[in-house]
Amino acid sequence: MQLNNKIGVIVDSFGLGVIEGLRKAREVGADGVQIYAVSGEMDPAVLTASKRRELRSFIDGLGLEISALCGDLAGHGFQDAAANPAKIEKSKRILELALDLGTNIVTTHIGIVPEDKNGPIYAAMQQACEELGTYAKSLDAYFAIETGPEPAAHLKSFLDTLSTNGVSVNFDPANMVMVTGDDPVQGVHLLKDYIVHTHVKDGTRHRPIDPKEVYGYLGYTAMDHEAIADMAASGSAFEELPLGEGSVDFNAYFKALQAIGYQGYLTIEREVGADPAADISKAVQFIQKFR
Repeated sequence: MQLNNKIGVIVDSFGLGVIEGLRKAREVGADGVQIYAVSGEMDPAVLTASKRRELRSFIDGLGLEISALCGDLAGHGFQDAAANPAKIEKSKRILELALDLGTNIVTTHIGIVPEDKNGPIYAAMQQACEELGTYAKSLDAYFAIETGPEPAAHLKSFLDTLSTNGVSVNFDPANMVMVTGDDPVQGVHLLKDYIVHTHVKDGTRHRPIDPKEVYGYLGYTAMDHEAIADMAASGSAFEELPLGEGSVDFNAYFKALQAIGYQGYLTIEREVGADPAADISKAVQFIQKFR
């Protein structure tokens, strides 16, 4: 196997802020970066046109490119119809920022897709994703849903109801392994028509867990992000681990991506650990062994 995909890293995983995180990404040998663009210094409302040009110039100067922005608005994704209009508008602004910075992909969580296809939550999510997908398609861009909250087959059945592929997939094999127990290789083949970005992360599942405990659900009280990170670190139900130390079969995963003709980024995400920079550096080297 000869991987030709570029390697990305999530800048925020370093915990150093955007500028220092970008420098660190270059230092560890990444080709590109993914950046959270919801609040703070990367909020689209904060980044004026001149600041956007400055940031893009800085990234270009490091020899990097942006693989995607992360536009996860937290909460229950797009499950709450009353909250959706504001979230949709914010998501559109993030996509516009992405295009200004040289990428046409924004990754996000939309909330767990319900089993009940006739209920109000499914309808709210479907309506929001239809509007976002249509808007993205008009700009030749994508909102990419992260895998993990539901099995790949169920996510595909939801995406198939939309009129465009403007809402597509950010494939994360570790989320599948850790939470739903789904098979990433089978997932890649099921979602092959939608995968526009991927995460490279590893982990293992110690016991079954209700995805609502991890991702939340409208009307269901879930753990906050810090508690989830603690769970991933402690391994009480699942555990995020450095690449090659968990249950993701990367040889099979990368072969599956090759088989479907995926040419996009392999972007490293590290959400736990005492020394994320060291883990990310090792992850870059781990992927390079397949190139």
